[in-house]
Amino acid sequence: MKIEHKIYLSNSIHILLIVLIGLVALQNLNDILTKFRFTVIAEGLNATFLEMRLAEKNYFFYGDVETFNNIQSRIDQTNATLLEVRPDIIRAVGSAKFTKLQDYLHVYAQLIDSIRKENHRDVAAQKKLREAGQDLKTFSEDITALEIESIGALIVRSKNILRVSFLAVVLFAFLFSNLIVRNIGKSLRKVISLTRAISRGNYPKIKEQPSHDEMGEVINAINAMAEGLHNREKEIIQSKRLASIGVLVAGVAHELNNPLNNISMIAQTYTEVYDGLSKEQRIDFMEQIDEETERLRLIIHNLLDYAKPKEQHLSRADTNQVIKKTLSLVQNMLNISNIKITLALAEDLPDIYIDEHQIQQVLVNMATNAIQAMDQGGELRITTRYLPDDEKIEIEIGDNGKGIAPEFLDHIFDPFFTTKEEKGTGLGLWVSFGIIKNHQGNIRVTSQTGIGTTFTISLPSCHKLGVANC
Repeated sequence: MKIEHKIYLSNSIHILLIVLIGLVALQNLNDILTKFRFTVIAEGLNATFLEMRLAEKNYFFYGDVETFNNIQSRIDQTNATLLEVRPDIIRAVGSAKFTKLQDYLHVYAQLIDSIRKENHRDVAAQKKLREAGQDLKTFSEDITALEIESIGALIVRSKNILRVSFLAVVLFAFLFSNLIVRNIGKSLRKVISLTRAISRGNYPKIKEQPSHDEMGEVINAINAMAEGLHNREKEIIQSKRLASIGVLVAGVAHELNNPLNNISMIAQTYTEVYDGLSKEQRIDFMEQIDEETERLRLIIHNLLDYAKPKEQHLSRADTNQVIKKTLSLVQNMLNISNIKITLALAEDLPDIYIDEHQIQQVLVNMATNAIQAMDQGGELRITTRYLPDDEKIEIEIGDNGKGIAPEFLDHIFDPFFTTKEEKGTGLGLWVSFGIIKNHQGNIRVTSQTGIGTTFTISLPSCHKLGVANC
């Protein structure tokens, strides 16, 4: 069921419950009003019956015949009232009690009429009349008291029904809202987790069967998006690989072409002038060929080494200690080049999980590039810091050398791209980039011509990688 339909259903149930509560409350209110009207009528009847009893006593004490005329008049008035409000009394006390009340009044009226006609004043007639009057008054007062008590019970019952109904509506609203919120929240947490994974370059899917509502449609759409992005990434990676192969082939061809051309020219020259060469000159020609051949071998060796990275030997390491060990390897170069070292190493850095040899290779390459960029001397700055939100360690390597032209910045990690002309192969930064990526890190560069260059290496802490006892 869709969330929209669930909300409509919830609102419908709430409205139905409220209507039912209203109908029950209205019915109870009608019953209370009916009984209240009866008590008003009954109070009037009781007052009339009391006056009749008083008139009855005046007759027996004083012999006032006119008193019976007043009693008869009140009886007629009471009968007329009973007939007029008969529906209200029946609704309040029922037809049986109404009939019984009429019977009591009829017996009393008959005795009054008999005494008035025959002028009885004996004790027996007086007793019968008093008993009939007492029965009439007592019955009327009893049903009045019962109805007053019934009104109280109805009010209490209505109060309890309203209280329970209110609690039931509130409880149902809370439970239903909580159910919807929990379902939506659960689905949203899955969506958030998936989108965060996608932002990190992973493309998992929510494997649980999605619900048949809008959130289920969102999950299906995001799953489809993740699959599409994964396929698109594969296509992009493949296209990049093809492009890299093209760049690599072009670079290899260029790098191999120079020594091959040199070997060819030396061999042709050697053939042409062989007869006029001395032994030392012939050895010199061979040494030139050997140098070019060694250059070819070195290029091919480096290429194979970079194309097939060595197996990683990962272990926990202290970032600052790795940096200090690396500096000891290039200290002599720094001294010769008149370059000052400035260290700003953060304390209490979490350990990293790395192949220490490969990371040292990256740092040596960065330091070497910086030294070569500061041919007149300068300052090499190395800074470390911890980013707790990302659980990453950053290593900054900066110099105040020549800098890199803006048009070259997007290509410095490409294979065989170099700004050193004949002094570099263009493989160092490419390999460094690959090593850092294999460590689930990142490397970026900022540079300004004439001011200097800064490389920033980001590596995850071993805790982020889930390494035990980190």
